[in-house]
Amino acid sequence: MTRTKRPVHKAFLSGNEALARGAWQAGLKVACAYPGTPSTEILEALATYPELDVQWSVNEKVAYEVAFAAAVGGVRSLFACKHVGLNVAMDPLMTSAYTGVNAGFVIVVCDDPGMHSSQNEQDTRWVSLYAKLPMLEPANPGEALAFVGEAFALSERFDTPVIVRMTTRISHGKEDVVIGERDEVTTLALEKDFRKYVMVPGNARGRHEVLEKRLVRLKALAEKTRLNRIEEGTRSLGFITSSVTYQYVKECYPDASFLKLGMSYPFCDEKIRAFAKSVRRCVVVEELDPFLEEHIKTLGVRFAAKDPSWRLGELGPDAIGPIVRGEQRKVRQTKSRPPRLCPGCPHWATFSVLKKLGVFVAGDIGCYTLGALPPTSALHSCLCMGAGVTFNEGLRRAHPDGPIVGVVGDSTFVHSGVTGLISAAYNKSRGVIFILDNRTTAMTGGQNHPATGLTIRDEPTRELDLAALCRACGADHVDVIDPTGNLKAFEALVVERLGADALSVIIAKHPCKLIKRKL
Repeated sequence: MTRTKRPVHKAFLSGNEALARGAWQAGLKVACAYPGTPSTEILEALATYPELDVQWSVNEKVAYEVAFAAAVGGVRSLFACKHVGLNVAMDPLMTSAYTGVNAGFVIVVCDDPGMHSSQNEQDTRWVSLYAKLPMLEPANPGEALAFVGEAFALSERFDTPVIVRMTTRISHGKEDVVIGERDEVTTLALEKDFRKYVMVPGNARGRHEVLEKRLVRLKALAEKTRLNRIEEGTRSLGFITSSVTYQYVKECYPDASFLKLGMSYPFCDEKIRAFAKSVRRCVVVEELDPFLEEHIKTLGVRFAAKDPSWRLGELGPDAIGPIVRGEQRKVRQTKSRPPRLCPGCPHWATFSVLKKLGVFVAGDIGCYTLGALPPTSALHSCLCMGAGVTFNEGLRRAHPDGPIVGVVGDSTFVHSGVTGLISAAYNKSRGVIFILDNRTTAMTGGQNHPATGLTIRDEPTRELDLAALCRACGADHVDVIDPTGNLKAFEALVVERLGADALSVIIAKHPCKLIKRKL
């Protein structure tokens, strides 16, 4: 009997789009995130599948908890974020490692080596070690599609959240990917399990023991999983590597032997030892921190690794030869056009007034952070989401009468500025906070948030009233004004509020010029 071959369908997808497709194929039901480059497109791609329940949450902690609760409720769920966003979700993440799951739960984190759009260059592989959670690392979009399915299966088999780590080049790189159909997964029953899901100390002690036993089982799996594969080549040179770095090394040394780690934690110690013995020279090549290197040292394995100067920034094919030769990184002096606010951006008006008044501007994370650069040069601190509000209060504790203001965006205010404003009012702080309301999450490409009144699919929903919220938080004065409409009137308002012994919020409201939809 002749069998008819099923047609192979391919699509040209980015890593983020491929991961979204793989999650959909694996029977995903619920996905939550807050926009953050390079992870944003994962949720945007998932929102194109009508059968999925997909949401932009107000911040990463909320997104994590909603998605994780859906997994506890019995449906496959996914949380996505960039590396700094995972910091916001660390509280629920650490405890969810204790509780385990019901249906599969996948944590997708996208690191940003080279800091193309981030305020730090942290290496999230350490989180897997810290939280004792398994981590998978795709090396290309095709693996991103396949690995997310493996992650759901692994999550349910071992009763654990599973981390899938992407990086900017994998998230935004594209290739032809083989796509399949969707597997419909049955919703599991929601069961009341006091000892598993109620993390009071007495229960948590028992769950910690479960976590440690699970880690032993996961280590055994790491030794035999197909995700960690040995590629035999010349015995004179072998590489231990993972993620996109594998692609760079393979391009430069195609005839070498490889231990390609797709499951980077827990470590496959015996496979690492065996591989290192099978080659005359073993080299560990990894981007950012010496995550693999530090562990392999403890195994007593002889190997070469990159000079510490290569721990800064991302790698590329041109870096591999010098790393293998043990050379230091050479700093290249390059001229580049510095970024600036877009022509016609409503933030120009606000920053022109603040610069004219000579105030210290405590800034925040958003496209308005570019106000720190010439020609405005009118933003003087930027730490993390929400710090535009809290820095204003802290700086005023040091300089009560100083000319200091705080600046935060509309989406960022909803993300983590609200609690800072509540704290400032409660602790009798004074000063002026600017909410630069351009009606979107502009920095990451124009995503909706609660104050836009639209969901991720542009469906109308309840619109958060920022002015009413600020009054409820305890602000003495709340003004809503279009700074581009009458610059003199805007400046007069700012001067008046700066002179008041009060906590004031000025909502500078004008839509971003890049928003295509009608508001």
